[in-house]
Amino acid sequence: MTQRHPSGTNTGPERTPAFGVPRQRTAQALPEPSATAGAEGPTAAKKPGRDRYLDLLRTIALVRVVVYHLFGWAWLTVLFPSMGVMFALAGSLMARSLKRPPLGVIRDRVRRLLPPLWLFGAAVLTLMFAAGWNPLKDPDHGGALGVVELLNYVVPLGAPPFPWDIGSKSGLLENTWAVQAAGVLWYLRAYLWFVLASPLLLWAFRRAPWVTLFAPLALTAVVGTGLVSIPGETGNAVSDFAVYGSCWVLGFAHQEGVLARVPRYAAVSGSALVMAFGLWWASGHLGPDGWDLNDIPLAQAAWSFGFVVILLQYSPSWQELPGALARWDRLITLSNNRAVTIYLWHNLLIMATVPIIDLAYGLPFMESRSLTAGLDSSYMLWMFMLVWPLIALMILATGWIEDIAAKRKPRLWPDGRRSRARRAK
Repeated sequence: MTQRHPSGTNTGPERTPAFGVPRQRTAQALPEPSATAGAEGPTAAKKPGRDRYLDLLRTIALVRVVVYHLFGWAWLTVLFPSMGVMFALAGSLMARSLKRPPLGVIRDRVRRLLPPLWLFGAAVLTLMFAAGWNPLKDPDHGGALGVVELLNYVVPLGAPPFPWDIGSKSGLLENTWAVQAAGVLWYLRAYLWFVLASPLLLWAFRRAPWVTLFAPLALTAVVGTGLVSIPGETGNAVSDFAVYGSCWVLGFAHQEGVLARVPRYAAVSGSALVMAFGLWWASGHLGPDGWDLNDIPLAQAAWSFGFVVILLQYSPSWQELPGALARWDRLITLSNNRAVTIYLWHNLLIMATVPIIDLAYGLPFMESRSLTAGLDSSYMLWMFMLVWPLIALMILATGWIEDIAAKRKPRLWPDGRRSRARRAK
């Protein structure tokens, strides 16, 4: 069946560098892989429990990731830098957890990350092998080296291998589906390396907070501008660490109370200057997609940094969602409890909407040219409407693995309804 997918649809990764894994920048994810543990309050002085403001930010970031990868609107990277926000939230949670012995914290974080990855990797690799991919014969992965690289589907320390072209453009899925499916894994790699580095980073932050906070921005100015070029996946990993490192450390500053001690006017004014610099730099270094900050590392780092500072400075630390936001409470709880599932599967599910919608062209009443034209013109809207039910089905089918990873009783639909009902009794 020929796909009637309109040209120009961006369901692929946000960036494909000259070397290594395509860069799914939003970026992602995405979502903090330990979100299933709960989003605790930002400072030790605040009440324990979930911070619903941080939960809200994570949900907004997840929705923005899905919308970006569906429509490909570059301006979304400026409107809400999802990955910078998510890394900051993750850093805050990590700093709070590191009040316990570091090795135990790292073990818990890695344990919560890996089982969802294993399930996703098993599904994607099965599809790749069924389509005829053989890593031993793939020239892009060095033969036997490609088999060794398969271990990155088990522990994402490096780039997982995948075929750049598989199937055909007229197949059930477009021939770049493997690139798009595996492209999301850059976030898990970056998250894992941040987790492993956090004990040392937090030690450095407590001794030299401002140096530790701004050092990744300085590193981005070196490796993210071409001043120093590091080829291959090593370069990609260093770039990820540099671009989002200051956001991760901002999470430390938020948790440790350092950010709260900075006068708000100073924090907001300074952040505005950093963000203005980011936009100025972007204006002179526009990529193939214009103002897509994912293609402009220094602009992404500066804009994300300033944006996160302002969000955390105004953090109200809600124990419950106020006013009209309360109506979204269950969906926000669900998205936080299934953040990893949503992030891992969303891009593949976006692509899955295409063959489903294409079935409509075969319906008897679709012989009308006007109806066919109407479906063509509204194709993206139908994709947007269909991807959310597919995500819901994936949550039901595979989301329970996040509970097992967190050593909890598996739940099909953890939206908090039962917990609130118990508290009400």
